[in-house]
Amino acid sequence: MHMGHALFTVQDILVRYHRMLGEPTLWLPGGDHAGIETQYVFEKKLAKEDKSRFDFDRDTLYKMIEEYAENNKDINKNQMKRLGFSLDWTRYHYSLEPKIIETVFDTFRKLYEDGLVYRAERLVNYCTKCGTAFSDLEINYIERQDPLYYIKYGPFVLATTRPETKFGDTAVAFHPGDKRYQKYLGKTLEIEGVNGPFKVIAVSDDAIDPKFGTGIEKVTPAHDAMDFDIAQRHHLPIKKVINPDGKLNETAGKFAGLRVKAAREAVYNAMQEMGLIDHVDKNYVHRIATCYRCGTNIEPMVMPQWYVKTEPLAKAAIDAVKKGKTKIAPLKRFEKLYFDWLENIHDWNISRQIVWGPRMPVWYCLDDNPDIQVSFIDKSGQKIKGLYKDLKDKYSPEEINKGLQSLIAPINATFFLDNNVCKKCGGKNLLQETDTFDTWFLSGQWPLTTLGFPDNADFKYFYPTSVLDTLWDILFFWVARMMMLGIYRTGKVPFEVIHLHSRVVDKFGKKMAKSKGNVINPIEMVDKYGADALRFALTFGAAPGNDISVSEDKVRGMRNFSNKLWNIGRFLDMNFEAYKAQKIEVPFFTENLEGQTKEDKEIIKELNKLIKKTTKNLDTFHFSDAAQTLYEFVWHKFADIYVEYSKERLKDNDPVILSVLRHVFLNVLKLLNPFMPFITEELWEKMPRKYDVSLIVSSWPKV
Repeated sequence: MHMGHALFTVQDILVRYHRMLGEPTLWLPGGDHAGIETQYVFEKKLAKEDKSRFDFDRDTLYKMIEEYAENNKDINKNQMKRLGFSLDWTRYHYSLEPKIIETVFDTFRKLYEDGLVYRAERLVNYCTKCGTAFSDLEINYIERQDPLYYIKYGPFVLATTRPETKFGDTAVAFHPGDKRYQKYLGKTLEIEGVNGPFKVIAVSDDAIDPKFGTGIEKVTPAHDAMDFDIAQRHHLPIKKVINPDGKLNETAGKFAGLRVKAAREAVYNAMQEMGLIDHVDKNYVHRIATCYRCGTNIEPMVMPQWYVKTEPLAKAAIDAVKKGKTKIAPLKRFEKLYFDWLENIHDWNISRQIVWGPRMPVWYCLDDNPDIQVSFIDKSGQKIKGLYKDLKDKYSPEEINKGLQSLIAPINATFFLDNNVCKKCGGKNLLQETDTFDTWFLSGQWPLTTLGFPDNADFKYFYPTSVLDTLWDILFFWVARMMMLGIYRTGKVPFEVIHLHSRVVDKFGKKMAKSKGNVINPIEMVDKYGADALRFALTFGAAPGNDISVSEDKVRGMRNFSNKLWNIGRFLDMNFEAYKAQKIEVPFFTENLEGQTKEDKEIIKELNKLIKKTTKNLDTFHFSDAAQTLYEFVWHKFADIYVEYSKERLKDNDPVILSVLRHVFLNVLKLLNPFMPFITEELWEKMPRKYDVSLIVSSWPKV
């Protein structure tokens, strides 16, 4: 766990509060298989053993990752328990449970039957190291200095950072308002050393900046998102130059087999020798896309992928918030962010080229699709790759299936959503799609799958759920997708309130990251200062929806508050023991208790104000305000003033003062329990009480 996970404290506060209000309250724990993240960590482990995922068939690799995940799964569970999260562990669910996977498959089939799932060959964000495509939201952009090469392209000089992709150029383009190149418009050129043929086109939007370079650019549709869009509009051919393994293909001639970086240098040197380099700007700074997991440069590639048509799903999710069926709290700007994302949504690429996760329930018949490309390990342990039609005389479908690593079916391939329906082969020559579902496709159905959609009693009782609390940075990744899929499957929103909590930053306001060395381990803080101190530090001073600064000093300060609370409890305990020894009976407090002084009535009045404020703050998700109000009351109004005042009356064996002290203290423990469950429960058990009930299920204080 990292400090962000410790902010599940917000959810625990809500759960404990509503449970004490007497409401039927469920906080359901779960584990996500975290597809690419888990496989990435496992592959790093393999690398240390001088192994690679490509050494194993997919079934073997899957089982290895599964065992690794199982061996480590309880770490997170135990850490959550250390932090006092009162989850219903009897209802724990894991995203790869068979029932959950079947529901996910059912949603996929329904989407397909409704015309909302389709297969298309499009440009995707591909990481050649992780070996999978990512959505636009899963890439990071960084600024970097790279050489900008000015290349002689026949009558033109154009600028590019990627000379190695010239083998895939199918056009050069300029802005229609640029008069320098008008005379070439519509011509087709083929130039030695540059390849071709390529067309000269004018692009009538902002795709070409006349002020960049020389105002004319090469168009490489297979390896640039903007160029791909240009190619679609101008009907340009698409020539792939780079393979999914990050190496140039046969289109690159003598440069085939080189990785992108090496190929860039080699192509530049070759063009330099041919006199095709005009000059190089070595100080060019630009934004590049990188993999959010491993930091490798994202390689745009044209590949067959599975997509969900999101526009109709997004419309329903937008309407639900606009009509108030779901409210987004605490800030209006998050609602605007939600609408901006969903109103400008692209179709969702739900396929990932990894092993760890549920394979898509799609099967291809090899008899019908001989052009399927397969990669597998044969029975002698050799890695084989090629088209099925070229391999079928030597390898049986059974051998290919047994050692299968991956397949790529042509875009026009026929397929089945059931592995028993092929009449041609009777199911004997079927290969299942090796793409797995995007993790968010599974977690986007979490409110359905964990509650047992459609027939389970929990689903019928608890859906739609009351509150989803999460960090704002996954508002689109997760929250919007749960809204879309929840409404699609049930016709109802999955939750009535979306609460977006603060982001944890260091004491200087910087995002915590291992690379920056400013990460605070929550479990280390628990070991040093107690879970209560950490929990209170995470809620104290956190403005709704904004960053919250956490430092060890702050946690230490809240440990001091815990000590103050403990000392008050010890003080009361000592006095109860003294009264007991003298056989002095202490009545339980009532509003009309005789013998109350002005000071007694004043502290009761302040307690009632505290109860009202805390209740209102929790009802409106103002957790920090609640924490600060409680802190101020306990330390200053109660401990510093009233407890000090009580000491003289306690010496006189006044039972009323001890009655008032106990009443105030027990109510304070109730109010603090959602924030600080361990110390409050311990102190509660030590206090003489009217009813023998645990604090966690006691009733919330009333005025």
